[in-house]
Amino acid sequence: MFYAANHHSWIDIPVMSGVTGCTFVANDGIEKWPLIGWLCTINNTIFVNRENKLSVGEQVDDLREAMSGDQPVTIFPEGTTHDGSGLLPFKPSLFAALVPPPTGMMVQPVFLTYGRHTRRISWVGEEGIVENFWRVMSYLKPVTATMHFLDPFDPAHFADRKAISAEVRARIAEAMQAGDHYRSHV
Repeated sequence: MFYAANHHSWIDIPVMSGVTGCTFVANDGIEKWPLIGWLCTINNTIFVNRENKLSVGEQVDDLREAMSGDQPVTIFPEGTTHDGSGLLPFKPSLFAALVPPPTGMMVQPVFLTYGRHTRRISWVGEEGIVENFWRVMSYLKPVTATMHFLDPFDPAHFADRKAISAEVRARIAEAMQAGDHYRSHV
């Protein structure tokens, strides 16, 4: 399974991994972060350099190799976190790993929300990771994460990475608009 989800916070990573057992694609700068970098490494995270546009082919090859393993892969195609008030434009480059898709590979869009707490959980702006960590962890009330596993689809039915990315974005946007009325498959 190839998961693609919207992205609010570093909290999304343990939430997704805890439910799906997946690994992630992440910015290579995260690899050097204390504790989080180590956790990413032991979870087989695929680190990519977003600034080096010439390495996209290598990144896609690394992603293809990871997809051939036993661990599902998750990407956050917005490429950064935000407050959940909408969807940012998707970066379709990593969807190239699905053209052509490995045999039997399905794409499953995931709409992730923290309900009324989404803005509180979100990591936006100039706030550093340490400040965000303490702000999120010092909140003493329960916060529920809800993962809406949207209908999976066969990427072979789409012309290219941009079409696959557009389909994922459209499905997550539809679920986001439906809000609390959307039925979760968790």
